[in-house]
Amino acid sequence: MLMFVIPIKSPKVSTSWFEVCRLFERCLRSVCNQTSLDFQVLVVCNEKPQIAFNHPKVKYLEVDFPVPSTDYFAKMNDRSNKVVFGLLAASKFNPSHVMIVDADDCISKQIAAFVNNNPQSNGWFIDKGYEYIDGSQKIYIRRKDFYKMCGTCNIINYKLFTLPEKQKTYYDITEYDAFLTGHSLSKEILAERGTPIQPLPFSGTIYIRDRVGESATLQDGWLTRFKRYPKEPLRGLKRLVLAPINEQNVTEHIREEFSLHPLQ
Repeated sequence: MLMFVIPIKSPKVSTSWFEVCRLFERCLRSVCNQTSLDFQVLVVCNEKPQIAFNHPKVKYLEVDFPVPSTDYFAKMNDRSNKVVFGLLAASKFNPSHVMIVDADDCISKQIAAFVNNNPQSNGWFIDKGYEYIDGSQKIYIRRKDFYKMCGTCNIINYKLFTLPEKQKTYYDITEYDAFLTGHSLSKEILAERGTPIQPLPFSGTIYIRDRVGESATLQDGWLTRFKRYPKEPLRGLKRLVLAPINEQNVTEHIREEFSLHPLQ
């Protein structure tokens, strides 16, 4: 059985909690639109989002974490704590695998069925996926290295996580497995441990870039992003050059596969 863990930032650090809730509701509809019903969803949050969508597979774990500062690493530490709490709580469901989902992305409806057909696998990283600016009629195809840019990119055997032996109120970021705070590291770290994960054999995620900059997990200004990713302007130029090759219209098939529907 596959467990989806979705961490959500506090409304106190959101520019628009309304927008966060809208993005999360679409994400949750996407996650729950699996062809297999053998899955569970655990949403870890400071405050339960205000949405109209309900599903019997969804559980909410509300936590009383201190509100992080606007510093990127403080926000990342908050997210990682929510992931750890979610992973600890997942144990009672006895999942074979866990997929950490950023609360604004959309995922393929085929993922749960694929995982449940391969219960002994170490897991998978998403090498192929899509990048989408919310509201656009175009979608950008990432044919490789998708896992380096989007946090919704790893499906890992639950036994491979290194978790604290005892529940604490809050953890220091240094206590985690490195790949819980750096999604692009999972592939390398697990390979070094002798438990490699494989590329998912289909496009698994749509990485959402919303127009107002209100990521449902993190939120960075342009200066912060430039400091973290100084090569991003070059990537943007490369994308512009390759757009005629890698961009396509958002088809009805893509919308149905990923539940990429207009925000509620």
